[in-house]
Amino acid sequence: MSGSEAERWREAQAPGLDVFEDLAAAAFAALPQAFRDMARDVIIRIEDFPDEDTLDVMECETPFDLLGLFHGNGLAQSGGALWTGQMPNTIFLYRRPILDYWADHEETLGGLITHVLVHEIGHHFGLSDEDMEAIERQAEADGD
Repeated sequence: MSGSEAERWREAQAPGLDVFEDLAAAAFAALPQAFRDMARDVIIRIEDFPDEDTLDVMECETPFDLLGLFHGNGLAQSGGALWTGQMPNTIFLYRRPILDYWADHEETLGGLITHVLVHEIGHHFGLSDEDMEAIERQAEADGD
């Protein structure tokens, strides 16, 4: 590590919720247009951790076990129909678990956020793992 790189890291702070919102927006913008068009009504929220009810329902052992979550009625289940009083479909990205995962793996933070975002949006559409991997590859290729 060069001296300037070490100096940059010495002054760095963990990205906050606002930076994560920017990273998630950039990750979403890099996804294929057709995929973004289908997900245009999905809300993306950044929170530090899942709430206790979510941890219980997902049977998580610790608050760090869940990186993201799709909450709502996916197109695969509802066929796109909306019901009166239905809350909007929302994707939660959990900042602290994502940072913890990032610290232990050789992946960029932006790449990890893209991966979690695509995976959670994929739940909305009922996509296979192979479909989601192809979308991630296309986003990476378009970003190069």
